[in-house]
Amino acid sequence: MPRPEVLDRIKEAEREATEIVTDAETEHDRRLEEAREEAEQIRADAKAAAAESAEQRLEEAREEIDADREEILEEGRETRERLEAHADERVDEVVNYVVESFEEAVHAQT
Repeated sequence: MPRPEVLDRIKEAEREATEIVTDAETEHDRRLEEAREEAEQIRADAKAAAAESAEQRLEEAREEIDADREEILEEGRETRERLEAHADERVDEVVNYVVESFEEAVHAQT
């Protein structure tokens, strides 16, 4: 094989090698960018899922608190009603006691 032909083949091989390296670097950069974008999307999805989960847990906690609050208020209403009923039952007894105490005080002064 003549020397000029060998040199041309070497130059062609170098050009092909350079092209292969350039293509590989371009492909590497493209894949790296895709991986970064995918990682960012995964982070964004995870953040959104965490926010949604937190909001759901917060809503469940609020519902539980409201239920507990309503139960406590109902117990308070029932207790108040029992106390009022008991007090109403004793009104006559208390009035008689007060009248008797007043009469005794008046008699004690005379």
